[in-house]
Amino acid sequence: MSTETVDGGTDAAVTVTESAASEALRLMESEGMDTDVAGLRLFVQQGGCAGLSYGMRFDHEPEDDDAVIEQNGLRVFIDPASQNYIGGSTLQFEGGLQGAGFHVENPNVVSECGCGESFRT
Repeated sequence: MSTETVDGGTDAAVTVTESAASEALRLMESEGMDTDVAGLRLFVQQGGCAGLSYGMRFDHEPEDDDAVIEQNGLRVFIDPASQNYIGGSTLQFEGGLQGAGFHVENPNVVSECGCGESFRT
């Protein structure tokens, strides 16, 4: 497999906070996934009123051309096309009165829709 592994240094395409990694690992383990091999796939897709939106899902293993970022015990898989949009981003997990969820803080975004679900770079 020719995956690129980034160990979480300054060259990482995405930084994963400790809370995001803990929550993702907890969810993966609850689904019986092997967290040594499986990971969270983070991707960008067409959609939303601003043009692009984030997607996330758990995958059992990376694809051959994925970047594999390992931080705080979590493996994150990012396809080459998505890397162009999310380089330098931070994956966070936020909880609160409005509900808990994962959030991508992306320095490449030039505008977002009013609800914050889609963006433009």
